[in-house]
Amino acid sequence: MKNRVKMKFMNHHPLYKLVLGTIINPLNDKHCTVISKGGLVLKRGKNAEYKVCLIGSEKEAESYVQRSKDVERIELQGHALIPGFFDMHFHWVQDDVRLMPKDNLLNWLSQYTWPYEHKFQSKTYSKMRAKQFSKELLEVGTLGGAVYASIHPHSVSHALENFIGEFIVGNVLMTMNSPDYLTLSEKKSLDSVKELASEWKAKYCLTPRFAPTTSPRVMKEGRKISKGHKSFVQTHLSETENEIEYVLSLYKNIENFEDVDSYLEIYDRCGLLSKKTIMGHAIHLRDKEWKRMAQTQTAIAHCPTSNAPHNELGLGSGLFDFKKADRLKIPWALATDIGGGPFLSMIDVMRSFVDQNKKAKVSGATWTRALYRSTLAGAEILDLDKKHGNLNIGKFANFLVLPLPKQSDKISKREELLEKMFHRKLTDRESYSSLVKQTWYKGHMVFSKN
Repeated sequence: MKNRVKMKFMNHHPLYKLVLGTIINPLNDKHCTVISKGGLVLKRGKNAEYKVCLIGSEKEAESYVQRSKDVERIELQGHALIPGFFDMHFHWVQDDVRLMPKDNLLNWLSQYTWPYEHKFQSKTYSKMRAKQFSKELLEVGTLGGAVYASIHPHSVSHALENFIGEFIVGNVLMTMNSPDYLTLSEKKSLDSVKELASEWKAKYCLTPRFAPTTSPRVMKEGRKISKGHKSFVQTHLSETENEIEYVLSLYKNIENFEDVDSYLEIYDRCGLLSKKTIMGHAIHLRDKEWKRMAQTQTAIAHCPTSNAPHNELGLGSGLFDFKKADRLKIPWALATDIGGGPFLSMIDVMRSFVDQNKKAKVSGATWTRALYRSTLAGAEILDLDKKHGNLNIGKFANFLVLPLPKQSDKISKREELLEKMFHRKLTDRESYSSLVKQTWYKGHMVFSKN
């Protein structure tokens, strides 16, 4: 994937960077390496981009670079180093509506979300907000993910030109059952797909907003176009039960779809299901839909803070069955769903995932799983895990610096350490957005709280 964000780095680029601190490196749902007195050795490559060439103890890291005179030493003892986050479903053009009332999904869209997205028709406004939002992403440590823009093609380009990290972005395709100010003709929608997919290739993502607003023709033809450029696909699926009823009632009156009996089948008939497709939410699925998701290896972006009860500032959509997804080996990762989700921090999302399942007495929603599903799992879905997602040797040095809890050296259990690092009271959720002290991308510090 080509990244056109212009990075401004310091003039001198040492051959090695030695980073010392506690290393927390997720590997999968059950395993996460913790090195309390750890060291990362980063080696400079082309374009002054750094990759991890050693992960180990402080002593091992010191020994690795002792013969080199071109080493920058970065002392971060008392802090944890974790991989940068992947947020696998968010609307960057909804930042200002994330705390609006959410009694009903469809009402929230029509009353708050769509009028705000209309502002992005202005290129000046869109570019200004993209620059602001890119800073917000760095502040919370998000360095990759799947992004929804507005209907306007420039809102895709502005995001990809400004966001630092590994993102795929798509303009929402809205051709029917939408307000006039957010409706494009089928021709204009398909023209935008041709233009953006041709320019951005695998960084572009075909993005039907959801089945009620995007005609089957645009979904079918749009997929044919985008597939030729190796672009991804993303859309919404079965977020709420009244949404499903609405979708099916519409499609029973659309030619060649009169007999559909599930939400997923609509997308399936349009050729959207594949290993390069990400479905947001997927909470209320029937058995045959689960099986079809597994057969096609279509991924799910799980958005716990957005799906949370109203009293937790969510839409009250329900609890995602992650255990069933695991049994069927369906890829899934965590996401904020800004602005359905109220906060941009993936740490808040992790907390919500753990807490909601614990409250529902569902086992297995551990902090280890939450961290993996917020980092490496997203990179795997985007087929970026050979170079991104965790701190393994050979991967780009994309990491976050967070404070360790008091007396962390006396905490022997990994789960306890992660909980003390990440857990906050529900009344203090905004503090999650300030937990990240530094964000590093390809071995360069791109955000510091100091």
